[in-house]
Amino acid sequence: MKKIPKTKDSLVLRTDFSDESAWQAICATIQQPVGDFRAYVDFLSDPEYDGLTVVQLTKLVVRGDHLFMFIVDRTALSHPEHPILVVDLYDEVGRTFRVIPSATWGVQNNLSIANMGFEEFADAVNEDGVFRGFPTP
Repeated sequence: MKKIPKTKDSLVLRTDFSDESAWQAICATIQQPVGDFRAYVDFLSDPEYDGLTVVQLTKLVVRGDHLFMFIVDRTALSHPEHPILVVDLYDEVGRTFRVIPSATWGVQNNLSIANMGFEEFADAVNEDGVFRGFPTP
């Protein structure tokens, strides 16, 4: 199995190929600006990673190439809100939470510059384990 490549921006890795239109919709939503903000990501859609688990994927990342990654798996493709799996690759390697595509920019922006820690997002998920953004006052 080939290593996961280093990317310029944060990685969105596809691990399920069952629904092309859902994949395209997720990518489009992630790329949609929210006010002055947007997610800085690179998309990787390679069937070689089809069906791999978080444990398998973390073993394919060269330490230091990525601090975290977004995984578009079967759940992300099949759930109505398309919650993407976010995987910690730095502090607690393998720790995860899910984020809806429209909130991906906040996770990506803050984690990539270490403005917030992975645990702050992971601890702010709803009862279903999905981060949908922080409540506004």
